[in-house]
Amino acid sequence: MFNRKTARLAISELTREDGELMLAILNDPDFIHNVADRGVRTVQEAQDYIEKGPVASYRRHNFGMYKVALKDGTAVGLCGLVKRDFLDDVDIGYAFLPQYRGRGYALEAAQAVMDFARNGLGLKRIVAIVSPANPRSIALLEKLGMRSEGCVTVPDDNKEVALLAWQSV
Repeated sequence: MFNRKTARLAISELTREDGELMLAILNDPDFIHNVADRGVRTVQEAQDYIEKGPVASYRRHNFGMYKVALKDGTAVGLCGLVKRDFLDDVDIGYAFLPQYRGRGYALEAAQAVMDFARNGLGLKRIVAIVSPANPRSIALLEKLGMRSEGCVTVPDDNKEVALLAWQSV
């Protein structure tokens, strides 16, 4: 079971009890614009989404998206690893509630997840996909040591996204 603490955050596996957080993230206008509209509109649908997505991924891959909370337990966003069918490598992703952006939480969480990916899972290459129109996210990925490798097309919506990658030397 994944459970990490950083200076300001607690990062843990998602459960059905995190349905409200997932619902808020998936319906955030920035998430819909930069990632996708997953069509999840109720807490029940968000709980099912957690079961079919992150929880299933924990079982299948030993990783997935994780809840990011402040040390006091306040949920602020998501960060984790995803194995997408159209990518050869494991992908890091994150999404934070609007009121918690711009405070360094995404970078702090992503650094902890990257450490887990490299040292806990032994991954030698990690990628990220991001909207080319999202320079703040691209800058965060570059701070993680990722470099641009051009663009890829997301099969489900034919959206072209930037591909960045980190690779061990």
